[in-house]
Amino acid sequence: MIRIRAFRAIDDLASCERYIEGHRSLLESYGLASIVGNDYSWKNNPGTYVIIVENTETGKTLGGTRIQIRDDNHPLPLEDCLKDMDETIVQTVQEFSKEGTAEFCGLWNSREVAGLGIGSVFLVRAGVARAGVAIAKYLNVKSLFALCASYTLPIAQKAGFVVVSEVGEEGAFPYPNDSYRAIVAVNKNIIDLENAIENEKDAIIDLRKNPMQERTEVGPRGETKIIYDLKIHSFE
Repeated sequence: MIRIRAFRAIDDLASCERYIEGHRSLLESYGLASIVGNDYSWKNNPGTYVIIVENTETGKTLGGTRIQIRDDNHPLPLEDCLKDMDETIVQTVQEFSKEGTAEFCGLWNSREVAGLGIGSVFLVRAGVARAGVAIAKYLNVKSLFALCASYTLPIAQKAGFVVVSEVGEEGAFPYPNDSYRAIVAVNKNIIDLENAIENEKDAIIDLRKNPMQERTEVGPRGETKIIYDLKIHSFE
């Protein structure tokens, strides 16, 4: 059985380490680990929330993502990695931060679950659901940034993200190197989800209302039973 579980990073450092190891191993397999870097200070940041995919029988971490809240001491990860290419990214994020902003980042999944939709569709859905209730409600966050690959952008757009065209080249940057293209997107209102398509919005709202549930999800490779454990016990 697959479980998608949410928690505050500082509350479960052991799970953070499993998430880090799995992500690092995946990046190494593509020769990107040294380019992306190895700064894992986020795990000690009270404003970081992690959502991981686990095999309930083996305990193995199969994927995950993070939501990192911006404050005066913690810029968004995309600010740090893109500001030398276009400093206006910082100004853009600062404008959104006036009403509270965060970044949906570090998304990955193992090859073991590739093609099931877990590392893209269902993690994005779970992340927006959690951000739109717990994080927005308790931590005054209105918007959510994401640095998307070309193939993940359409998934993010279905969940309400729009391209930030005023930065980079119409929102795009050569990152993590010239062989790749990353696109800055933002979900401007994670409560109302005004730009989300209807069926995705309905699925996100259902997870907001019922953060603890079991569902049969349909991905590219067929049906998968998923246990959602999205209640963040630090403030719910």
